Amino acid sequence: MDKPAVFTAEEIARFRAELAAKRAPGSYEPGRWSVSPLNRRPEVTGPMPQSVRLRDTTLRSLETLPGVVASVEAKEAYLRQLVDAGVGEIVTAGISGRDDEALRAEVDIIKNGATADSACRAVCPLTRTTQDIDRAADAGYDGVQIWVDLLGEAALIFQPAVYQRSWKGEDWRTPHTPRGRADVLAGAIPLIRHARSLGLDVIVPILMVSYLTEEALEEAVTALTGAGATEITLFDGPGAMSPEAYAHLVRRTKEMAPGVEVGVHAHNTFGLAVGCAIGAARAGAAVVELSVNGYCGGPGNADLAATALAFEALYGVRTGIRTRALTALARAGAELTGYHPAWNHPVTGTHAFCWGGMDFITQETVVDPLLHNCLEPALVGNERKVPFTPDSGPYTLTDKLSALGVDLTHAQIDEVLRRAREIMAREGRLLTDAGLVALVEQVASPSSRLSPES
Repeated sequence: MDKPAVFTAEEIARFRAELAAKRAPGSYEPGRWSVSPLNRRPEVTGPMPQSVRLRDTTLRSLETLPGVVASVEAKEAYLRQLVDAGVGEIVTAGISGRDDEALRAEVDIIKNGATADSACRAVCPLTRTTQDIDRAADAGYDGVQIWVDLLGEAALIFQPAVYQRSWKGEDWRTPHTPRGRADVLAGAIPLIRHARSLGLDVIVPILMVSYLTEEALEEAVTALTGAGATEITLFDGPGAMSPEAYAHLVRRTKEMAPGVEVGVHAHNTFGLAVGCAIGAARAGAAVVELSVNGYCGGPGNADLAATALAFEALYGVRTGIRTRALTALARAGAELTGYHPAWNHPVTGTHAFCWGGMDFITQETVVDPLLHNCLEPALVGNERKVPFTPDSGPYTLTDKLSALGVDLTHAQIDEVLRRAREIMAREGRLLTDAGLVALVEQVASPSSRLSPES
């Protein structure tokens, strides 16, 4: 049935004119998003870069997710989806335990899947020896990551060899065992130089930056960039850095090494990983590491979809991401890992664009689809949900039944609504689509009598 019009065409035109007066080009793009114009004003937000590179670490992060066992074929299929989504850089799984053929296969997928206007760089993590670096170069990687922990002697806690030797009853305490920051840096420098001699970009993640002092940062940046590092990445494993603290470290790093790129790798302990990415980019970071659905051990990383849309929609910063692929990528990630994000997970959640079933919420799209939903769901490959709840009225019910292919009279809609509310109140549950259809069949049956108030 046709729904009775609530507003006249003239009223809707006035509503739209009022909304248009509060919007501004860029922050409002019809069919894409409608966000506050304040987000695009440098005097409000501070200066933002024109673009930022997003480096996806999902494949490496899979190795740290408890209980995830995916086949090589499944991981390769997912890697193709990542490349298709326009991710500019991809960190693969590490070298350990994998043969050269496996490394080349992943690099080939990254290179062959990229397009002329959307090149994708392959980055090899966790390279600890010159042999690791040689293998990465032979496989065709664009860059390697040489991780550096600046805790000083406490960095021994994170050395795999310490545990391997101890288990075998061997003494790991040798003249070559690093005992402080200087020793850790001295071990990284020849690896950086070797990688650079092979033409590789060298990304040096400085780990545990929430423990970093100004002195340690300056010592590290001076030594690492002096050896040829092309990027210093600030890793916050515990997720103990605020956006403001991250911005400070980025600014200081850029002051110490103006010609070297700065990247960030935030964790989401306080739900601020995306905020840390934004704050870091505002301070001059060129690269943000993240992952699909925020996958990583512990609290996880910044989420690819939420970060990309925050940059693109809120601030007008280009990422190169093909946004329509994001929801499919997130759902495929859930199938690959078995870890399913919350129903209202930002941007890609199954109900991220569902505001409940009240008539004024479901019908506002007649006036403007970008009121409660500041993003158009189709922009990210998602969909707007129209639920039926105890708060729903006849307009929402009509939309729901129309979607199910049901056409009723005005009086029948009222009767279905009355009976549905009675069932939901009595049984304390929502009605499924099948339950609604069963009610419709009862009401539309010749033997069914409508209540007098219908």
